[in-house]
Amino acid sequence: MAEKIDVSTLDLKDHVVMWKPVSKTVKGGRIRRFTALVVVGDTNGHVGYGLGKSAEVPDAIRKAIDDAKKNMITVSLKGTTIPHEVLGVSGAGTVLLKPAAEGTGVIAGGAVRAVLDMAGVKDIRTKCLRSNNPTNVVKATFEGLKSLRTVEDVARMRGKAVADI
Repeated sequence: MAEKIDVSTLDLKDHVVMWKPVSKTVKGGRIRRFTALVVVGDTNGHVGYGLGKSAEVPDAIRKAIDDAKKNMITVSLKGTTIPHEVLGVSGAGTVLLKPAAEGTGVIAGGAVRAVLDMAGVKDIRTKCLRSNNPTNVVKATFEGLKSLRTVEDVARMRGKAVADI
């Protein structure tokens, strides 16, 4: 289990990926609410996402930001890109993340771009496979970013020197 990230020490920015109305049908009619998906990050290797639901859009966004701060992860970066190619899967959403040379930029769709921008990744190529549902795409991107390992991490896990790997 990764160590807990102290969000009070980070300079966090937030990005609303999407908000939409949802409704529940009851005997008296429909109850209308709003749900929001927000990504927060410090653009320096820390990123989190959250979902919030409320009767008003600003309240849903605020709840999503609070949830995102509770779900922060640290992303392993290699310069301005990621250390290796990875496939993130969540539900029907699958996201392929490939490292890119410096100067390439972020080649990604809306939901993936929001996560990568908040994480501080500057050069990467991505492809959404299967579903393009923003919630599943964000979750799949997080699963991919969580599974990234640097050479130093692998060497430490195997008990070897970096030169041996």
